[in-house]
Amino acid sequence: MTKPPLTLLLAAPRGFCAGVDRAIKIVEMAIDKWGAPVYVRHEIVHNRFVVDSLRDRGAVFVEDLDEVPADRPVIFSAHGVPKAVPAEAARRKMLFVDATCPLVSKVHLEAERHHADGLQMVMIGHAGHPETIGTMGQLPPGEVVLVETVADVAGLQVRDPSRLAFITQTTLSVDDTADIVAALRARFPGIVGPHKEDICYATTNRQAAVKQIAPRIDALLVIGAPNSSNSRRLVEVGQAAGCAYAQLVQRAADIDWRALQGSRCVGITAGASAPEVLITEVLDAFRDRFDAVIEQVETARENVEFKVPRVLRVPA
Repeated sequence: MTKPPLTLLLAAPRGFCAGVDRAIKIVEMAIDKWGAPVYVRHEIVHNRFVVDSLRDRGAVFVEDLDEVPADRPVIFSAHGVPKAVPAEAARRKMLFVDATCPLVSKVHLEAERHHADGLQMVMIGHAGHPETIGTMGQLPPGEVVLVETVADVAGLQVRDPSRLAFITQTTLSVDDTADIVAALRARFPGIVGPHKEDICYATTNRQAAVKQIAPRIDALLVIGAPNSSNSRRLVEVGQAAGCAYAQLVQRAADIDWRALQGSRCVGITAGASAPEVLITEVLDAFRDRFDAVIEQVETARENVEFKVPRVLRVPA
């Protein structure tokens, strides 16, 4: 039977970012160095395939330090943790490794610097997300207030409107965040912003790639986890850019093929915590069903690499 023709636009950049790659390497190196089990506080990154693969190697994922035996190492996830967590680990004399993405750590340092200057922080982020919890937990209670939408800005209660600074979660929609920042500046003209954009390069680049392919596609598939903020934002960016249909899938088995019937051009991208093997799996699934022509659309090249902590390096 002749397969129907289909063009696949493969967005680039896509998939793993430097922070995710570093965090996964830290867990793998910890298992090699100390043997299994190695404990990880929260999912190291938000991707079930990655988490299950590391679990198979001997990683144990927990949500609280109380679940970690005193004689085993614990790793803090790429999303970052409140300052009280490593402090408690140090108090208990636990062996711990911080896998926080360096770009998240940059935001933490910004918050501390502004706090030292007497400024109250406004954080743009998603309530309950581990990165937001970790960033707000860098400062004492009340020193960081959270806004999620432009509407939140109107009702924001602050200590001193003339003594404010703002920071953002690194995985937000670039466009939505710009609107919130504009609302903050309109209401608080003296508010201090970051010297460099807090939304990370990988989030920005993946959203830009989706915007580039959106006018040409009938549907968009984003490979990523439901609890991955940057993956969910890619779906929203695709919809805002005019995609009639945008779907988040964890892997090929999740694709709703009926929703793609009649499509002549489908865009494919992946969140920053989705490995290339899942992208290949999705492409193979399309090849099984269609006479697929794959075109890569590259909008940027990434060569960022972050070093792993010294405690995990093997001496030369």
